[in-house]
Amino acid sequence: MDAQVTQLFFSPLALALLGLCVGSFLNVVIHRLPIILERGWKRDSAEMLGVKIDEPAAITLSAPRSRCPSCGHAIAWHENIPVLSYLRLRGRCSACKARISARYPTVEILSALLFAAVGWHFGAQPLTLLWCGFAAALIALAGIDWDTTLLPDNLTLPLLWAGLVSAALGWTIPLAAAVWGTVAGYVSLWAVYWLFKLTTGKEGMGYGDFKLLAALGAWLGAPMILPIVLAASVLGAVVGIAMKLSDALREGRYVPFGPFLAGAGVVVMLAGPSRVLDWLGWT
Repeated sequence: MDAQVTQLFFSPLALALLGLCVGSFLNVVIHRLPIILERGWKRDSAEMLGVKIDEPAAITLSAPRSRCPSCGHAIAWHENIPVLSYLRLRGRCSACKARISARYPTVEILSALLFAAVGWHFGAQPLTLLWCGFAAALIALAGIDWDTTLLPDNLTLPLLWAGLVSAALGWTIPLAAAVWGTVAGYVSLWAVYWLFKLTTGKEGMGYGDFKLLAALGAWLGAPMILPIVLAASVLGAVVGIAMKLSDALREGRYVPFGPFLAGAGVVVMLAGPSRVLDWLGWT
C-alpha cells in the first residue's frame, strides 16, 4: 500500500469516522446480544424439560430493523446516521417524540475517540485496526455488563483467542507473555473469588470477570494484570460509593466490575506497559 494512502486511511481522523460507524453497530450489540442469549437459554431449557414455550419473533444483530421502543416506528437510514441524526432529531423519535437515550450518541462518540486515540498511539499501519477491534470489543462488553451484569462468552472468549493468535503471529506481544498473561488474569480473579466466597459465603463477582481479565492478559501481558485490577478496583469503588450516596444504586444490586476492567485495559493499551510500570515505580 502506498505510504500516502496508508497515512490517509489510518490517520486519527479517518479512524474516528470509522469509530462512529462501529459505535453505531456496538449499540445494537449491547442492546440485542443479551436478548438473543436469553431467548436461546430459555429455548434450550424448555427443550431439556420437554416444555413448549411461545417463541417470540426472531431477532439477530442485523434483523429486524431498529425501531422506536415507544411506538414501534421503523428507523429510516437517515435517522440512523451516527451522532448527526440524534442532533437533528433533538434526541427524540421522529414519529412519537419519545426521548431517545443519550447512550446511543455517547457510545458512538466514545468509539470515535478511542479509535482516534489508537491511531495516534500506534501510528498509520494496518495493525492499528487490530487494536481498534480490541477497543470495540471492550466497549461492547462494558455496555452489556453495565446493563445486565453479564459478560457473555460470545465476546470474552473470541477476544481471548484473538489475543493469543495475534501474539502467535507476532503482531502484539511475545506468545509466552500472552499465555502467561491469560493464566495470570484468570487465576488471579478466580483466587479472589474463592477467598471472598469462603470468607463471607457470598459471590463477589462472576466467572465472566475471570475470562475478561484473562483476555486482557492475552493482549497486554502478565505484568499488566495487577495494574489493571488495582485501577479497576479503585475506580469501581469510587463509582459505587457515589451511586450509593446518590441513591442511583438500587437495593440489592451491585456495580459490575467488567466496565472498570475494560476501562483499565484501554488505559494500559494507550499508555503502554513501560509507562504504566514507570507510574507504579516498578521499573
